[in-house]
Amino acid sequence: MVIVRTIISMATSRGWNLFQMDVNNTFLQGDLYGEVYMDLPQGYNQSAHDNSLFTKKTNSHIVLILAFADDLLITGSNAELIEEVKQTLQNFFKVKDLGELRYFLGIEVLRSKEGIPLTQRQYSLQLISEVRLAAAKSISTPIDLNQKLTTVDYDKHVGVNGDEELEEIGSYQRLIGKLLYLTITRPNLSFAV
Repeated sequence: MVIVRTIISMATSRGWNLFQMDVNNTFLQGDLYGEVYMDLPQGYNQSAHDNSLFTKKTNSHIVLILAFADDLLITGSNAELIEEVKQTLQNFFKVKDLGELRYFLGIEVLRSKEGIPLTQRQYSLQLISEVRLAAAKSISTPIDLNQKLTTVDYDKHVGVNGDEELEEIGSYQRLIGKLLYLTITRPNLSFAV
């Protein structure tokens, strides 16, 4: 996800527009029964630092294409070259042009005079609803500042007598993963997660 923030930051600092496209994902979950070899179209290069980043350079202009599964983020120094790249993609794939970047991988992209703030408000609300905390009361500090947390205290709190493993560890791991995903736009959450 660092690459997403990097590309958005780079485009913002250079005054480039950001666009998004969605590739029809009919076969996204398909099984491959063998090795597949692909060559990039002429003029395109894959980044040595991130396999999801592709570039097209001509003279003094560049277009950057960031691909995550079926979602594409496109930016560059020349509007005509960007349109050419988008048209090329539409000629070879079933692609929907979603216009200017607004929402990418659960991240809302807002535009303002000061820059491009990123937020995960919708993602946060979905997560709160998913864990059934929508009606919960919020408080500024959920525990005493000097509270020491131990597994024994937690076991007493939930009524467990021993070191039983979680019955469904997968749901706990998914929740932690989702909370970590929120640190993209809220790095201060890293302390709590």
